[in-house]
Amino acid sequence: MNLSQLETLTTISKTMSFRKAGELLNLTQPAVSAQIKSLEDEFKTVLIDRNQPVTLTDSGQVFLEHAARILNIVDDLKQKLADLNQIPQGHIVLGTTTSIAIQILPRVLSYFQDQFPLIKTKILSMSSSHVMAHIENGTVDIGIGYLNEKNPNLVSSVLYYDTFELVVSPDHPLAQHRHGTVEMLREIPLIVLSPDTLGRKFADELFRKYNIQPHIVMELSSSEEVKRMVELNLGAAIISKLSVSTELRRGSLQIVHINELETAHPVGVMYRTGRYLNSAMQQFLSDLKGMPETQFIGSE
Repeated sequence: MNLSQLETLTTISKTMSFRKAGELLNLTQPAVSAQIKSLEDEFKTVLIDRNQPVTLTDSGQVFLEHAARILNIVDDLKQKLADLNQIPQGHIVLGTTTSIAIQILPRVLSYFQDQFPLIKTKILSMSSSHVMAHIENGTVDIGIGYLNEKNPNLVSSVLYYDTFELVVSPDHPLAQHRHGTVEMLREIPLIVLSPDTLGRKFADELFRKYNIQPHIVMELSSSEEVKRMVELNLGAAIISKLSVSTELRRGSLQIVHINELETAHPVGVMYRTGRYLNSAMQQFLSDLKGMPETQFIGSE
């Protein structure tokens, strides 16, 4: 049994003629007859009384009712599939760092979900290097993170640029300095991120370059934890400038500018090369890439 046979039976029931049904379906009369004969053979019953005018038998009437339901289901399916292309919907699993999740995503997602309420998003927080790994193994659909590491298995696009800064509490001895030197990093107690984060890798690279043995008093897994410890004046930290915008506005943290730290780091969106992008992911990527940089780095 196939859909064409069901459509043929339905058309015959309306036209009461094999010839007219064939004309409407663009089929020859022998083709129409063959389709009905095939159905009757498969279900071992007579569906049509071929005397003129053509009518359905009792079996044919029962068959027609079920055929109508099947064809309606198929029409609904076609409509829903068409709607997916017209009205994006579906699920997206986003992977990103804690600081980006807190600082950037609220603005992006509030806009996106207002425009596309049928798209549901789930956010997983992790380091940028873990974001890449989770995209590759399929547990994350789209990632947002630092793009300093090249990965041939990922498609990526830069959204904006971030820098790392030395931040201190207003009560810290360095708070009186708006600008400092890299030599200052030799003696001060430092609160650092875990080794798998870009911020820590960047800091370690800087320490090696200038032969600095850092005085590390605390190692934490997220920027949020680091900020809280710095606010308590337990040490200084090298951390993303964008991640501290709220604390800078309220005066609980202060930046000491060090030229050697202020290297631009690209932050962008990533997904696995060659993967199928459903309509939700296509819409999210399109909107994300179309947003101006100020959408990401502007004040909240």
